[in-house]
Amino acid sequence: MNEFISQHLAICTTAIASKSNSGRGRKSPSPAHPIGHKGEGRGEGNPTNTRNAKYTAYGIKKLRELILELAVRGKLVTQDPNDEPARTLLDKIYLQKTRLIDEGKLKPQKGLPEISEEEMPPHLPTGWELVRLGEIINVLNGRAYKKHEMLQEGTPLLRVGNLFTSNEWYYSDLELEPDKYIDNGDLIYAWSASFGPFIWQGGKAIYHYHIWKLDLYDPSCLDKQFLFYFFTSITEKIKASGNGIAMIHMTKERMEKLILEIPPLAEQHRIVAKVDELMALCDQLEQQQTDHLAAHQTLVQTLLDTLTQAADAAEFEQAWSRIADHFETLFTTESSIDQLKQTLLQLAVMGKLVPQDQNDEPISVLLERDAKQKEKTGKQGNLKNEKELSEILADEKPFQLPSNWRWVRLDDLSPEFQNGASSRGDKSGKEIIVLRLADIDNWKVSLRDTRTLTILEQSIAKYSLQKNDVLIIRVNGSADIVGRFVLCDESYGAIYCDHFIRLRFPREILVPGYLVLLGLSDLVRNRIKHLFISTAGQKTVNQKHIGSLVVSVPPIYEQHRIVAKVDELMALCDALKARIAAAQTTQLQLADAIVEQAVA
Repeated sequence: MNEFISQHLAICTTAIASKSNSGRGRKSPSPAHPIGHKGEGRGEGNPTNTRNAKYTAYGIKKLRELILELAVRGKLVTQDPNDEPARTLLDKIYLQKTRLIDEGKLKPQKGLPEISEEEMPPHLPTGWELVRLGEIINVLNGRAYKKHEMLQEGTPLLRVGNLFTSNEWYYSDLELEPDKYIDNGDLIYAWSASFGPFIWQGGKAIYHYHIWKLDLYDPSCLDKQFLFYFFTSITEKIKASGNGIAMIHMTKERMEKLILEIPPLAEQHRIVAKVDELMALCDQLEQQQTDHLAAHQTLVQTLLDTLTQAADAAEFEQAWSRIADHFETLFTTESSIDQLKQTLLQLAVMGKLVPQDQNDEPISVLLERDAKQKEKTGKQGNLKNEKELSEILADEKPFQLPSNWRWVRLDDLSPEFQNGASSRGDKSGKEIIVLRLADIDNWKVSLRDTRTLTILEQSIAKYSLQKNDVLIIRVNGSADIVGRFVLCDESYGAIYCDHFIRLRFPREILVPGYLVLLGLSDLVRNRIKHLFISTAGQKTVNQKHIGSLVVSVPPIYEQHRIVAKVDELMALCDALKARIAAAQTTQLQLADAIVEQAVA
């Protein structure tokens, strides 16, 4: 095993998988009620502890799985012919089981079927024995609870969620039979929705119906830690054999019929010691990988920051030269490409991405001319003249702008805001496509799976969409989604629901594509996050919030050049990201193949 790890160390420590945003990872239970077993979470690919925890240590996860697989097959440590064979252990267990029945401490057990030839493994190590779980372990059910029995004080009530995801505990004052309690050192198994074995070290507790207590008939004949490792190794198989659609669960009858491969007791101890040793090695490898990824992420961000912090063109050129010289070393993960993208956006809104053209009309001239035109035509709007523009304080200007740019509050550009149509629609009217949050993909409108809404015809114009309209996500549970800007490339023949605010400008002072870039940049995102209103788990922004945003505005022609350059560079970033993802997939396949080869 040590030789295997040495040969394939590079692949095992570099194979990482992007962490899915969906689902929930295992959390530690409440400190007051710890789960005590060696290697908590092992075999599940714990996420690396990088700043955003975007990756899982896939290769090391596979290595852990391999260690357990070899352990329970008898391939991890050598067999010793001098060990007392497992057959003797089983005889002792059966004798103890009979004694418990005779003494009335155990009810007679229902007979289990003989192990058929089809169920036999291809090779059973010398001295090992096959046995059905129910023959040597009493599978005890916990108790289901009614809501009024779940209290805020009393004896802790252990539920499956407390083992995996939840720190919210309930308690009970019920007096129950002894087998409904667990205590330190007890082997338990969660069997509904989330699966897995645990050796409990949280003191006396009541365990829920969705947890089994695995009570050994004769604890002197079996090493609980070996059983823990055995059940960990077959948990995915147990889960796959479960019932249920909404929530997978295992039956007690099927659990009792599981076949265990039992080694001699001395070998059980040796297996546990070797697994502990190798798992500790995996922990070290994973920590090294974590440290490497964190250091890499910090290095990339530090070097990218030198671009945004450059005081002049010469300093910027020097900073970019450093990055360019090491580009292939720095941008090797999807996360680093995302960092590069955000830096490009920041450079764009700072006036550092494309050169300024002195022939461009300064934006201040356009603002002044627009104000005078309004005054001349007698149309009074929200846009104020040059002297009446809202005062922008020094702390609202995070960086120095080029001379022909201007800091402007969106409200000073006469924005036209309109909240969307109610998702309930009207009782009568015309049926029309309505854009929902589900129709936004990668901050763009997608028409792959749209819905329609019945709405009064006179209301359609109010909520209609035109090319270059900008939709702002008004409400969502995620702070990363609320306040995002989405450009409408066309009218779509659609309206939009009340999860959005539509934003238009009556005159071309802000190019819609540039406005969307502003909305993606940290300049705007950081400010929007300070404006959220949180209610019942939802975060919202309103028209006043958006209007108060201070943005950097370049000349019109430069806005167009910036949008074109960002589109070009983002396409290159996406292509590089796709190549990295393909290489990452190849690494994962290699890790799988190596493990399969080792087990075969």
